[in-house]
Amino acid sequence: MPAVVSFYHRLITHSQQLSGLAPLLLRLYLAPVLLQAGWNKYRHFDNTVAWFGNADWGLGLPAPALLAVLAIAAETLGALFLLLGLFTRLVSIPLLVTMLVAIFAVHWPNGWLAIADSSSWLANERVLNSATQLDAAKSLLQQHGNYDWLTGNGNIVILNNGIEFAATYFVMLLSLFFSGGGRYTSIDHYLSRRYSAGQR
Repeated sequence: MPAVVSFYHRLITHSQQLSGLAPLLLRLYLAPVLLQAGWNKYRHFDNTVAWFGNADWGLGLPAPALLAVLAIAAETLGALFLLLGLFTRLVSIPLLVTMLVAIFAVHWPNGWLAIADSSSWLANERVLNSATQLDAAKSLLQQHGNYDWLTGNGNIVILNNGIEFAATYFVMLLSLFFSGGGRYTSIDHYLSRRYSAGQR
């Protein structure tokens, strides 16, 4: 038993040399997601501002043009900084705020699920009701459309727009806030080493 414990400790100690891989993978996953979100807002800037500001069918936020610019900057520049692993902890903060706004201002009323799956234990009444809508849509398409062609790349689903994705991104960003960009895999790591050497 002591030999097993000793082997385990040696294994864990050596694995720390690769500890930068986990933050790197988080960064590589998040960067294109955030860049796409920021780019979409930028390309449709007027619509984004209208959606941010309109209380009837949008978010009803104050200063929608300013908030749209901040959201676009946070997502596009944040994606680039995360990709490089530069100022990772600092960049995570506005992105965490962006995710919180998305969770509570946009997705919260819809529950957890991003895609409506009435068989899920996380299905709320909205998702359960969507099963009838999906069946009706499939029936119409089977009768009046080329259903095999329409479903050739996957099943037809109903978007529930719950907090699932935004919450997942929030957890990933929170992990990066605490871990930083990653050992050997980020510019932050080398800046930290250089700064620490300069202090000696």
